[in-house]
Amino acid sequence: MRILHTSDWHLGQHFMGKSREAEHQAFCAWLIEQVREREVDAVIIAGDVFDTGAPPSYAREQYNRFIVDLRETGARLVVLGGNHDSVAMLEESRGLLACLDTQVIAAVGADLDAQLLVLAQRDGQPGAILCAIPFIRPRDVLTSQAGQSAQDKQLALQQAIQAHYRQLFERAEAQRAALGRHLPIIATGHLTTVGASASESVREIYVGSLEAFPTSAFPPADYIALGHIHRPQKVAGLEHIRYSGSPIALSFDEATQGKEVLLVDLDDSGLRGITALPVPCFQPMKSVSGSLASLPAELERAARDGSTERPVWLEVLVHTDDYLSDIQLRVEKLCEALPAIVLRTRRERGTAQASLFSQTKETLDELSPEDVFRQRLDAEDLEAPLRERLTGLYRQVVSELQEERP
Repeated sequence: MRILHTSDWHLGQHFMGKSREAEHQAFCAWLIEQVREREVDAVIIAGDVFDTGAPPSYAREQYNRFIVDLRETGARLVVLGGNHDSVAMLEESRGLLACLDTQVIAAVGADLDAQLLVLAQRDGQPGAILCAIPFIRPRDVLTSQAGQSAQDKQLALQQAIQAHYRQLFERAEAQRAALGRHLPIIATGHLTTVGASASESVREIYVGSLEAFPTSAFPPADYIALGHIHRPQKVAGLEHIRYSGSPIALSFDEATQGKEVLLVDLDDSGLRGITALPVPCFQPMKSVSGSLASLPAELERAARDGSTERPVWLEVLVHTDDYLSDIQLRVEKLCEALPAIVLRTRRERGTAQASLFSQTKETLDELSPEDVFRQRLDAEDLEAPLRERLTGLYRQVVSELQEERP
């Protein structure tokens, strides 16, 4: 049985004024070729197919076109919902897509059997049993109880998620016994685990202790295909628990990462091997830093990866000149003759205490919402415990608002 594990496509992402449509189109075409050439039996997308709950029409079209093109290769597709995905939007076409050999598991429901899939090989024979677990929302597995502290709620959620994995795995073992073959068992997930290395584009899903879901809480599946973290990596150094990462860089701090999808081979004896397939870079992105005096040489070096048809996207960090109010215009002028586009200019922090009234004249374009909140806390000179509590409450409110988006 050959599985291709990918995740975190974020179709429809609008990145600092730029569309990722061309990159995603190129990636989908490349992936179809990989599936065809390597005779993949099934493709698993472990969450965050879309960037928002209401993706633009072209992103939905890319999704639908990929499904049609993939079916022509003979491979099956399993789509898991992520924290960015709209459950209602994914489920609206679930029945139709089932006719195209695509199984969509948008959310955890009351029927556990709906999350248990037998993946067939190209010859139609059972090849693996899949515990298809999408992003688990607290309301899907927990009932709110009065008087619980935030820590109690987080512990209860962790235990509920662990119990969900255990119950599905036990059903998978029972189904394997009923089939009379020692089929490999695969599990999926869309969450953050202990020690996972994230990037700035990864949004916190849960607040508190569940940011580090323990590796020991996973069942003993032969392979666990995870999504949500954009950097490809093993979990706790274990070969069989993997994040495939996002196929394209979704933030500038991901620009230096090697992007990949994972080719997973299994048989009745379990996991046989994992091959990382490097994803080509369809849009060069670079982070450049320096003073206004040193930037011309740095920008010219970075622009070598660009062309007139495909200019490199730049993030520029300026230091020693952070007192100037027209940094953005000065940097853009330095790039006028280069095959490069400046998407973000930032100033180096640390020369003075950050505050909402900083002499560096930072603009909102240079700050994330959490940067603004943190600077507001800095202005209050709060003690560490209160500051930590307010930060936790802020993140919880943001998480709840994001979860309520359509």
